[in-house]
Amino acid sequence: MALLAVRARPAEGAMTPRTGRRRSPSDVVRYEFRLDGRLSETVTAAFPELEEATAPTEGTVLFGEVEDEAHLYGLLERFQTLGIPVQEMRRLPD
Repeated sequence: MALLAVRARPAEGAMTPRTGRRRSPSDVVRYEFRLDGRLSETVTAAFPELEEATAPTEGTVLFGEVEDEAHLYGLLERFQTLGIPVQEMRRLPD
């Protein structure tokens, strides 16, 4: 399955936006969220820490680094608040 990334991810060693500390390779936990349909630019902007890709089956994939469990639950809460059902969520391999 081919995905087309639209936004660049922060570089290793960059400051994390939430904690202000430097990222290290051992801190990196990446998740992928599969969503039905296409997201508008406004909705996509609500997830600045995630990259967007278009799924080949009329869906959207958001993926990126998740700093900790609180961050993960915060992302899920944002999806719910915006009325976006998450069809699949998975941790990506290191």
